[in-house]
Amino acid sequence: MVKKILKILGIVLFVLLVVAFSVPYLFKDQIKAKIAKSINENLDAKVAFKDADLSLFKSFPKATISVEKLSIINKAPFEGDTLVAFDELNLKMSVMELFNDDKEPMNIEAISSKNGLINIIFNKDGVGNYDIALKNKDKKEDGKGKPLALKIKEYEVENFKFKFTDEASKIKMVLDSINHSGTGDFTNDILDLDTETTAKLSLGMDKMNYMKDVTISLKAILGIDLKKSKYTFKQNKAKINDLPLEFDGFIQLVDAGQEYDLKFKTPTSDFKNFLGLIPATYRSNIENVKTSGEFTVVGYAKGLYSDTTVPKFNVAIASNNASFQYPDLPKSVKNIIIDTKIINETGVMNDTYINLDKLSFAIDQDVFNAKANIKNVATNALVDAALKGTINLSNLSKAYPIKLDKPLTGILKADVTTKFDMKSVETNQYQNIYNAGTMSLSGFKYTDENGKGMTISNALVQFNPSTVNLKEFKATTGKSDLNVNGVLENFYGFVFRNQELKGNFNLNSNQLAIADFMTIEDPKKEEQAKKTEAMKIPAFLNCSLTAKANTVLYDNLVLKDCSGKLIVKDQAVTLENVKTNAFGGQVGVSGVVSTKEKTPTFNMDLNLNQVDIAQTFTLLDMFKKLAPIAGVINGKLNSTVKVSGDLDANELTPDLKTISGDLLGQLLSTTVNSKNSNMLNALDDNLKFIDIKKLNLNDLKAALTFKDGK
Repeated sequence: MVKKILKILGIVLFVLLVVAFSVPYLFKDQIKAKIAKSINENLDAKVAFKDADLSLFKSFPKATISVEKLSIINKAPFEGDTLVAFDELNLKMSVMELFNDDKEPMNIEAISSKNGLINIIFNKDGVGNYDIALKNKDKKEDGKGKPLALKIKEYEVENFKFKFTDEASKIKMVLDSINHSGTGDFTNDILDLDTETTAKLSLGMDKMNYMKDVTISLKAILGIDLKKSKYTFKQNKAKINDLPLEFDGFIQLVDAGQEYDLKFKTPTSDFKNFLGLIPATYRSNIENVKTSGEFTVVGYAKGLYSDTTVPKFNVAIASNNASFQYPDLPKSVKNIIIDTKIINETGVMNDTYINLDKLSFAIDQDVFNAKANIKNVATNALVDAALKGTINLSNLSKAYPIKLDKPLTGILKADVTTKFDMKSVETNQYQNIYNAGTMSLSGFKYTDENGKGMTISNALVQFNPSTVNLKEFKATTGKSDLNVNGVLENFYGFVFRNQELKGNFNLNSNQLAIADFMTIEDPKKEEQAKKTEAMKIPAFLNCSLTAKANTVLYDNLVLKDCSGKLIVKDQAVTLENVKTNAFGGQVGVSGVVSTKEKTPTFNMDLNLNQVDIAQTFTLLDMFKKLAPIAGVINGKLNSTVKVSGDLDANELTPDLKTISGDLLGQLLSTTVNSKNSNMLNALDDNLKFIDIKKLNLNDLKAALTFKDGK
């Protein structure tokens, strides 16, 4: 009897397994058809998916439909923009749903997805790209059921990205690395939804970044009233980085937009809240940090968010006479005062204003203060700010866990006030920008990861109405010394709008070693000690430099009494009227060096005046390659050379295989040494009617044309 029962059970189990494996194949076409039908009957967009499969094992005893590589692409006026994309979308339902008639809805109980994107865009006319539902008034009257219906009890998204762009206000928000899950019975009109969320937030307006990869998390129970479209915060714990926040109130969807009535605050007033606001990468572990004083964030948002209004809001960030000290560092930051408010009293976005009434702190006897007011934030921000104080840079790493290979030294002093509007910054209306005060740096020492150091003995920047003057910059690095002054023409455009840094500067130096401004690839390996990586000319520079140097060291060359003008623009340097004493004569240079493309290039005109032939055709590899006459002809040379080609990406020296151009030369006071030339020596021995020693080449002119190094 037992054997028969076991045998029957075995047969039943075998049949069930066969069915479980075969059902996905039997219903695959039906599933694809239902998905396609649902899409085509409901969405006005270009929708594609790679495949759709059915599994009875992923969520047994439920069935799971998996859709791979689903994408929804907008049509006009957002032609080609991706609205939604998923690598994987899983729909969980009862197995019995598979046996419904084609006209019956397929009820979905759970949804999960991986590696997704939602990209919401509002254009300048206020039209959103998310409105892709087909407008079909007859649809409700035809009696047909929907191919898919939702009776969700749980959902989950993994590694999601949400992008929001408002082209009118130039606001861009990105929520990246979103992991979110929720459980609740959406078959009820009123339910509690238990949610958990983590993400990274970036927020910018126009070309200004206000937040970058700020870690946020929220664990909350939301009370949901589906009939009223109302979402109420119940139990919740939120964090911005490690700053804890609690919310109270609700958000409700209404015909005109969303109605907000929210309050939020820090649950405690410990100053560690402030350290928690700083990203972990920049502040180390704060668990054992000794703090005093308070730090609080309190705020509310109340009102309608619509096409024309925002909720009224007030966010107050405050701290008074606080301090902190890391347990393994010798100094503390004390007398910390923060008084900041972000306020909107009218519901009009442009009426938002930010008051940083005071930001102050002290390390030892050094005190630093700042204040700022920003108004008219949405259209043309008006900024009124001031900085005043002293910072001993060597104390920063003694009071705060800054990750440096070697500690900084130097004294930074600031006493600056400024007033400007962003439109004037963008349009270079310098007459509308007011500056006053100075900023200085002295005794500054810095060493990079390759061991190269720079010492700034003195630097002084003077802020004048409409201009910023670099009054003094004295520095040394390696074998080089620098003395620079000049004028910055669009300092704020560079700082706030990522515009080019424009200016005119003067450089004086006793000695410049070009190697000091290039990076050693691997200084630990002697065999690579001479290998260098050429610096890219920064794309943001648009300036001129009038330079004088008593000595310039470049590779194996020593150049004396160098002068000329360098114009830096579009990742290229244009040399104008550059002169130097070299090779026993004078050399003039004009032309362009560009690092814009992957391979650097140059195009130069050289003017050689009474240079020594032996030195010129020995020390310059290019001349040695073109005309190897060093040691054969002694004397002087006048020459004009036009040459262009590629530069070695590591050393910024000409790639001899690529150079092309022409050379016109005149020999002066020359003698011939035939012993250093096998050809001339053979001619002297075999042709009795020629005496090479008496050959007169004075004033001989010759022209050479060369291409691709030949």
